[in-house]
Amino acid sequence: MPDDTLTQIAAALERIAGRLEAMAPSGESQGPALGIEDAYHWDTAGNRLMPVPKVARVPFGLLKGIDSVRDTLLANTTQFARGFAANNALLWGARGMGKSSLVKAVHAEVAGHVPGRLILIEISREDIETLPRLMRLIAQQEARFIVFCDDLSFDKDETSYKSLKAILDGGLEGRPENALFCATSNRRHMMPRDMIDNERATAINPGEAVEEKVSLSDRFGLWLGFHNCDQPTYLSMIRGYCDAYGLAIDDDTLTARAIEWAQTRGARSGRVAIQFVRNLAGEMGKAI
Repeated sequence: MPDDTLTQIAAALERIAGRLEAMAPSGESQGPALGIEDAYHWDTAGNRLMPVPKVARVPFGLLKGIDSVRDTLLANTTQFARGFAANNALLWGARGMGKSSLVKAVHAEVAGHVPGRLILIEISREDIETLPRLMRLIAQQEARFIVFCDDLSFDKDETSYKSLKAILDGGLEGRPENALFCATSNRRHMMPRDMIDNERATAINPGEAVEEKVSLSDRFGLWLGFHNCDQPTYLSMIRGYCDAYGLAIDDDTLTARAIEWAQTRGARSGRVAIQFVRNLAGEMGKAI
């Protein structure tokens, strides 16, 4: 075969190899690149961590009415940040009572007081099947990570919860020692009651069918329950926000307006409280 033909073939093969290399996904062995931010969102399609320059969070000191669960999560996270034993945490219960706000506030509080780097990574509920891949990537980093999934729940016929079970407890790899998993859910077992009841009613062995579904929540070592607040707690939340944001209003007027606001919403919660305060601040011509 002529030398020029061999040269052309070699050049063509080199071009093909270059294109294939460019098309291939970046190797997992290198792990995701970390910048200076302390919070990221997991982009499963791009196999990368997207920086979150400013986290939407409530200051730790403004979280009212959840003192017990607040202190428990703070202690657990502090232990983890210092390299000690800690449990994965499930925050479950009433809507709008500060479950996700607590996770973000505790992260900021611990990161600001414990030496070393503590990073918060948010993973979408739709991407939970990729959690094992994310865990393998961050296991190679020197930092410590809180992996956070907000509003985690599963519907009928879903199997993605099995990936989470393997990471939490029971899988061959398990959870990396530098990672902690936190999830929030309105449901204690992350599955609707009618789904669990249906499994029990239609299965050949109802006990085993239900056990397979609800055993996921058992793999969280820390359960923190959030319940609807009473009126004094609701008013205390609002007064705390007003004082923190410099909204001058007398107690009688504030109480009357706050109660009226809650009645129009049909609920009392931390979310309803901050929504009222935003409305009040807007009327006063202030940004919060």
